[in-house]
Amino acid sequence: MNYFAHLSLAQPTAASKVGNLLGDFMRGVDEALLPLPVRLGLRNHRLVDRFTDMHPRVRESRRLFSPQRRRFAGVALDVLFDHFLIRHWSRFYTESLESVISRDYVLLRQGEIFMPESMRRTTERLVAFDVFHRYQELDQLGDVLDRIAGRIRFANQFEGSIEDIREHYGELEQVFLAVYPQLRRVVRGASVERGR
Repeated sequence: MNYFAHLSLAQPTAASKVGNLLGDFMRGVDEALLPLPVRLGLRNHRLVDRFTDMHPRVRESRRLFSPQRRRFAGVALDVLFDHFLIRHWSRFYTESLESVISRDYVLLRQGEIFMPESMRRTTERLVAFDVFHRYQELDQLGDVLDRIAGRIRFANQFEGSIEDIREHYGELEQVFLAVYPQLRRVVRGASVERGR
């Protein structure tokens, strides 16, 4: 799961939202110095990643990517699952997508005090360019994936992964629709962030 899914599985507080994204920005961060609500959010992030990465259907779905892009499949699936969550939001939640995205942007801005610099820069761009609304469109998603591929520090052939996604879109959508409700139950059951 990528940023939007992590935020959707967080508590509605700035510290929780930051903690639930922080797992992707831990370089140079001393976890022991983080405030407890941020640390709990970070633990929730790790639970989400562990469950998703180890889920048999997610692991099997990586084979749908062409051999030259398969190494990048986990990243592509994370971003794609945000796309599916946004497209199917009303299946899982009663609060409107618009109000959730707006609130998450506000909470991320409020939580900047807890963020390392790299995370602050990323979330500022995320909010400024309204990335979550862009995730609804497959063409935009392809651009996002190509930008991620371009930032990888080794030579690769990951660009164009949207072609694999288009070819297997329906099958990948069914994987998400099966896995996400299970993930929500696991997060609720684990209750890593007390107060759920």
